[in-house]
Amino acid sequence: MTTPRVTAPEPPADGSRPTGPASYFAGIEKTHGRPIQEWLDLAAERLAVEPHMAVVSWLKSEHGMGHGHANAVVAYVRSSLA
Repeated sequence: MTTPRVTAPEPPADGSRPTGPASYFAGIEKTHGRPIQEWLDLAAERLAVEPHMAVVSWLKSEHGMGHGHANAVVAYVRSSLA
């Protein structure tokens, strides 16, 4: 089975701030030093076989993310795949 790819959102064209889970993405990149696309790919791969909160827990324990950042990544992937 191929994991579907969820692409990172483009910044709003009007220069406004992103809303919802995407509002965390700049902070995630800055804090964790990896592009948001890498985090989305990791979460999508895990969500193919694990529930939401298991993926959140994995991001927290294995990658040192806080709950808000981890949940934002997983929520964005889940909503994009729905």
